[in-house]
Amino acid sequence: MSTEENRELIRAIFAEMARGNPRALSDAMSDDFRWVFPGNWSWTGVWEPKTVALSGLLRPLMAQFTDYRNEADLILADGDRVVVQAHATASTKHGDRYDQTYCFIFRIADGKITEVIEHCDTALVERVLEPLIPTEKSLP
Repeated sequence: MSTEENRELIRAIFAEMARGNPRALSDAMSDDFRWVFPGNWSWTGVWEPKTVALSGLLRPLMAQFTDYRNEADLILADGDRVVVQAHATASTKHGDRYDQTYCFIFRIADGKITEVIEHCDTALVERVLEPLIPTEKSLP
């Protein structure tokens, strides 16, 4: 796919997530997908493949919210990489606000997302969200 096709894929996914459809992202993941939280904090790790990313990261994460919307503020693309500056507006089941900021780095191959590296407000995650229970595949 071209740079513009990759940008459009990610733009369409974020348009859906802004409407409250987080499944748009999981539907675009390749089977060998991986999600990376870099750094040195409680969520640091790699979740791979797609089945582990969904069961060990995304489903437990999304289960903590009563509502969640994620909107792209800036999308930059170069070849197979698309970088997105985004923000989320959400509420947790405990009544806390989760207004998050992100920088996502996506890698795309053959029209599917193969990797995302997520940078976010880690202090907000630690303060508001319940910790993840690591799986064997998601340990750093």
